[in-house]
Parts: sequence; C-alpha cells; structure tokens
Amino acid sequence: MPSYRCRSLTSTGVVVTSKIEETSRRAVIERLKRNDLLPITIKEELEIKKSVKKKKRNIKDIQDIINTANTADITSARKKKQSYIQRANQALMKTEKITSRDLVIFTQNFYLLKKANFNNIHALSTIIESTENYTLRGILEDILAGVEAGEYMYTTMEYYSDVFPYIYINMIRVGELSGNLTIALEQAVTYLDTSTAITKKIKGVLIPNIVQMVVLLVMLVAGTIYAIPAIQEVFESVGSTAQLPAITIAFSNFLDLVWLYWYVPVAIIVGIVAGILFYINTPKGRYNFDYFKYTMPIFGKLIFLLDFSRIMRAMLLNLKNGMRIQEALEVSKNVTKNYVMLSIMETAINNILIGQSWIDPFEKSGLPSSMITEMLKIGMKTDLTEMMEKLLDYMEIDINNTIDKIMAVLPQVVYSIVGVVLIFFVLIVLVPCIEFYMGNWLFDAYGY
Repeated sequence: MPSYRCRSLTSTGVVVTSKIEETSRRAVIERLKRNDLLPITIKEELEIKKSVKKKKRNIKDIQDIINTANTADITSARKKKQSYIQRANQALMKTEKITSRDLVIFTQNFYLLKKANFNNIHALSTIIESTENYTLRGILEDILAGVEAGEYMYTTMEYYSDVFPYIYINMIRVGELSGNLTIALEQAVTYLDTSTAITKKIKGVLIPNIVQMVVLLVMLVAGTIYAIPAIQEVFESVGSTAQLPAITIAFSNFLDLVWLYWYVPVAIIVGIVAGILFYINTPKGRYNFDYFKYTMPIFGKLIFLLDFSRIMRAMLLNLKNGMRIQEALEVSKNVTKNYVMLSIMETAINNILIGQSWIDPFEKSGLPSSMITEMLKIGMKTDLTEMMEKLLDYMEIDINNTIDKIMAVLPQVVYSIVGVVLIFFVLIVLVPCIEFYMGNWLFDAYGY
C-alpha cells in the first residue's frame, strides 16, 4: 500500500505533519477531512526496503528532520559539543528497557490529563516532554504521530505488543471505540496495579523457597557423588563390614546410571516438553490448556475471576455508551485471549441472534458461581448496567478473598515440597555422615 507524507491544518490553525498509508491520494484527502484536517500538501513516498530490524511505525525519518530543521538550532547545537560521557549516557538511555513502573506512570499521567479534559494529542505531547525513558518516549512519539494522522491509539500499540500487554491494549481499544477512554484508562491503571501487586506477593513466597529447594537439591546430588563414595572407601580400607543405608545406595546407583546414560533422560525430557508444546499449539490442545488454567488448583479460580471481571467491565463501559448487548459482547471479547472464554462469548453472541439468553453459555460452563449468573439474570429483568456495577463490586470482594486464600495456602504447599526434599537429603546424605562421625564402624573393623 502506498505511503503519503501530509501537511495539514487543524481547526485551530496548527500545522501538523503526518504519514498515512492509503490506496490513493483521494482516500488520503477523505481521511484527513473526516478528522477535521485541511490538507496543505500530500506527497507520495517511495517504499524503501531496509534491514530486518524492526522500525517504528510513525516516527519521522532523517530526511524529514533535515527538511524541517531550523538552521539557528543547528548552529547553536554545534557550539555546544557533548562530552564522551554525555554521549555514552545518551546512547545507553536510547536502549533503556521499559519497565512495568514506566507503563504505570504513563497510564496514570494520561488518565489524569484526560480527566482534566485534555485531548489525546495535547495529553500525549505533554507526557512525552516529561518522559525520562528514551525508549518509551520514542514509542509515545510514534503513537502521537499515528493519532495526528487520524489513527486510533490502540492500532499503534498493537505494533508494540512486547511493551503493552494484550489486555492493556484491548482496554484502550474498548475505551476508544466506546468513546469513554478516560474510564478505560482508569481500568487500565487498576489492572496494572493489581497485576503488579499479585505478582509481587507470589514472587515473595515462591522465590526464597525455590532458591532454598535448588540449594538442597545441589547439596543432595553433590553429597551423593562426593561424600558417600568417600565414606564407602574408608569402610573398605579398614576392613569394616558396615553398610550404608539402602536408600543411599539406591540413590547413588541411580545417579551413576543417569551419569552413564545421560542422553536418555535428556531425550525423554526434551520429548515430553516438545510434545506438550506441539499439543498446546493445536486448537484442541490450546482449548484444553486454557480450560486447565481456569480449573487448576490454587490459581484457577483467580485467573477466571480476573478474566471475567475485565470482560464485565468492558461490557459495562460499552453498554453505558449506548451499545446493544450483542455489540458490547463483540467488542469486549478481545479483552481476553483464553479460548474457553472466547468460545463462551461466541456462543452468547449466537444465542442473541437466535433469540436465546446470552447468560446461558456462562451458566452451562460451570465456571462462574451461581451468584454471578443470578445477578446477571436479575439485571436482564431490571436494569442491566446497574446490576453489572453491583456484580463488579461483588466480584472485586471475591477476588480479594481468593487472593487472601491463595497467599494462605501457597506457602504451605511450597513448604511441603521443600520439606520433602529436605527429608530426602537427610536420609541419603546426613544419616551416613552422622553414622560415620559417631565411629561405630571402627568397632566392626577391629572385631568388637
């Protein structure tokens, strides 16, 4: 598709430059007029194939910078020469990693500016000036260029899916399509804060215990490989008939077999992992894996509640904007990538088309509680938007209670696993070492 470089005039007299991809010059003019922009110049650009390196979508190239550069600025810049340290710092900043904290700060600032009735262009321009992360600033400039060209924000965000989470992009998408971007940004802030808090809590429990378990496993293997043979050699050198515990000998023989035929367990592990990945990448495998996510122990209920609450929030946003239930379901289904939830929502949309209840597929799936489905049914008979607000309040309490239960159960499960490894370490390595230290094998060696 040909690309055009356009200069146009806004209703307030501001000249903006944008890059638009359309089928023809006439299509570009119509697109600009739809966005209340008066075309000044429209020039077609030749498509130049560059390296495979990923290029930003809307950032100006060097020729545009040269054409629009101010000679006075160039002259003043030459006078102020940067030091080597400044150049090094600038180069490092341009490759700076975008953290979740950077994304939270951007979303919070954008929400506050939109709440203060800033338009998207003004809000993005203000945030870009105060953004310290050079990488994020470049992406925001790309988004700004897209907005100036008449695109939605989420279309450019989709190009940076490695920076913006899938759910986050679709929250912005729902907000832009429904005309309630401010509320969508508020929900996005809540989503980022909740995700960060949950991840932090789970890491706080898992990481120390996983480190402890790995250390115990290393000690177990190292002790079996080095300490146990040394003890056995001492027994044999003094003529003692003392024997190591049976479990120690069995585990030592097992490690010897693994060391001798290491390629067998490696091939088995690789085969199992490859088989699982291949199965998950098939439609049926992906569906079953996503169903397992919703029904798995400990985390299953929480994953479902989070997905379902995001869908209900997106639906409520669309319903308040005057959308029909069918359209609200169609737009809101993109908030999740789970095949099970998507199939339920597709069935709900089809039910509306044939005159049946859209709540039945959720109820028949058995995933939401009876309280959730009953509240939706009551909402259909009374006021759906009001009932969905109450439902979201109820689900927020349920999510918090589920998180509290997980944080109470998870440490016990992890401690149990670490405890089993510790007991195994004691029986296989420590018990023989203690018996050797006690010296009872000396009496056997000298016939006592």
